[in-house]
Amino acid sequence: MSSSRDRYTYPFAASPDIIRSHQKDAYFSGVLLKQLSSLLRKLYGARFTHTYNSETHVLSELLYLGLTTLIGNRTLGEEYCDIVQVEGETGQLPALERRAGYIVSCILGPYLLGRILPAFRRRIRAKLETNLKRYARLQAKATQTAKERGAKPPSQQPLGARLQNYILQNLDTITSPSPIYALSLATFYFTGSYYHLSKRIWNLRYIFTRKVEESNARVGYEVLGVLLALQMAVQAYLHLQNTITPDSVSTGALGAGTGATALVGGGVEVSLDPNAYSANNALLFDSANPAHAPTELHKWTHTPVADTPRYDLSDEGTMAWIGGGNRKCTLCLEEMKDPSVTTCGHVFCWNCISDWAREKPECPLCRQSCLAQHVLPLRG
Repeated sequence: MSSSRDRYTYPFAASPDIIRSHQKDAYFSGVLLKQLSSLLRKLYGARFTHTYNSETHVLSELLYLGLTTLIGNRTLGEEYCDIVQVEGETGQLPALERRAGYIVSCILGPYLLGRILPAFRRRIRAKLETNLKRYARLQAKATQTAKERGAKPPSQQPLGARLQNYILQNLDTITSPSPIYALSLATFYFTGSYYHLSKRIWNLRYIFTRKVEESNARVGYEVLGVLLALQMAVQAYLHLQNTITPDSVSTGALGAGTGATALVGGGVEVSLDPNAYSANNALLFDSANPAHAPTELHKWTHTPVADTPRYDLSDEGTMAWIGGGNRKCTLCLEEMKDPSVTTCGHVFCWNCISDWAREKPECPLCRQSCLAQHVLPLRG
């Protein structure tokens, strides 16, 4: 029994060293991303680089981990902190399939989720809206029948309608992996192991490559774990309160206070809170699909769909308000398509600035805060 204890002379790495290692890796991965983006910009132009910015980011991380972790070497951050990645409690170096699985789930997993989730949400949202329309017709019919018979009409929606309405209101939150990441991070702060969810899945931990004296023992980040747990508890409480409180139920156009909502398009919920940019702006992003927009958003807003653009942006009179030398988007370096303005007053292509703001919420020119939901398309 004593021999098995003496076998492991190197202790598991502490939370500060693990976090510092990942910070170093993030820095070097960012340097590689910058160099790769510069290379692609010289070869294919700024528009190509901007269009495939997410793919470039994934490629840079794959290159970084492929040249280090995949082939069995330590990353630069791990070397800096003198830590080595091992399999769980065994202390053995991870096998190739375990290292490859970690890289795929850590990098390609979030990327694929980001590509799949929007389409999945659109399909679920369309299905829920259709069901809510059917429930509304059935309820209207039941109310009419009750009036004809002199009976009391039903005062409450069926359970199925209320459940689907709740899912529709909170679809983005329900389908978001963020709560799982937050829970995994809080667990790391308490236990000091498995900083990434992918490492927890593949049972990868860190050990020091040196013997740590008691005088150099690292302190943990349990306080951060408590704060993160309290934050999640408060968010859950507020969510339950807003869901259960009658004031948070849809009330049509009445009561335009915080939490009040209205149904448009026979089931699509729009917040009446003037500060609820994100919820309402999801309709604009979902309507970016030309096949979806004419049948939904334009119909709800009673806006006719023109066969041709109302204004020709290449016309000198139409674009006179923009100087001749400023009609090219500074992101793609081409003529502006669907000019859109940020809160600081700079104008870019709609697709260019929307993609940029989602990746980095600041103006590319003046670096002021620029959220995607605050970008305004310029229309005549």
